[in-house]
Amino acid sequence: MHVRCPDRLPEELYRQVLEQLHELSPVVEARPPTAALVDLRGALRYHGASAAHLGEILRLRTVSRYGVDVRVGIGPTVTVAATASAQVERPGGVLAIEAADWLALLPVGDLHGIGPRQAAVLKRYGVDRVGLLAALPAATVQRLLGKAGRTAVDRARGIDPRTVTPRRLPASAGVRHRFPHDVLDGAAVRSALLGLVVQLGSELRRRGQAARALTLTLTFAGGPAWEKTRRLPEPSGHEDDLRQLTYQLMDAAGLQRGRLTGLALRAEDLADGDQVAEQLSLDTARQARLTAERAADRIRERFGPGAIGPAATYRPAS
Repeated sequence: MHVRCPDRLPEELYRQVLEQLHELSPVVEARPPTAALVDLRGALRYHGASAAHLGEILRLRTVSRYGVDVRVGIGPTVTVAATASAQVERPGGVLAIEAADWLALLPVGDLHGIGPRQAAVLKRYGVDRVGLLAALPAATVQRLLGKAGRTAVDRARGIDPRTVTPRRLPASAGVRHRFPHDVLDGAAVRSALLGLVVQLGSELRRRGQAARALTLTLTFAGGPAWEKTRRLPEPSGHEDDLRQLTYQLMDAAGLQRGRLTGLALRAEDLADGDQVAEQLSLDTARQARLTAERAADRIRERFGPGAIGPAATYRPAS
């Protein structure tokens, strides 16, 4: 089963849809931000229902509980199921396909995995249907599409050895700051950004987790948001590492005279802190900061999150 959401959902709502899938089958592969795969082979006997019926149950649950009307494609391979979900005509619905030869009459651009450029190349040579693609020698298509050519021919013929690999949505943690009024002052922005780093690092260490990547989101007055993600050299929850990468992200925004209304910092692809190797460092200044960080964590645990922090984030009471 291939499940496709009509629009990109907020992360929390996408997680709730995934939980509905887990109620049908334990074998669910998250494909954020809008799709997921479900292996129903064991679930059919357990529920005593057809795959199409389980698809309808899923639709009813997501609509009634979250207002999300998903599109469901069911087929013998990942390619067939994913192609079927894209063929559902109404905003939500279920299309169950029993045989891969259903693909033959579809436009070649509708085959899951064929991008617009690949479809344009194939059409230039008169290959406008999936059936025509399936009839070509794999070597011929490889000359047209490169390495992806052989895979495209296999999938057009209904050959797809891929299985559903259980994968949950990677864990994340985020913090945000909204300015009371539009801000141009660089010092005020850096102060707020540092405060987010401290909050995020403290939360990660409290949860025993480390971030592999950070995403910084800037929102502007009367304009679109700016967002960028970068990976850390090593997974970390330490303020030193988070601050350096966060400032690099901020510099990458190249702000001129943009009036900021808010900031958001999110730790992505979290790892279990116990599984992250701590390398020995000869940097005595860093070791001193890490010692101070542990002391600050103990103070926050005893007196609250706002009990201690960098002087640059301090705001006197008005």
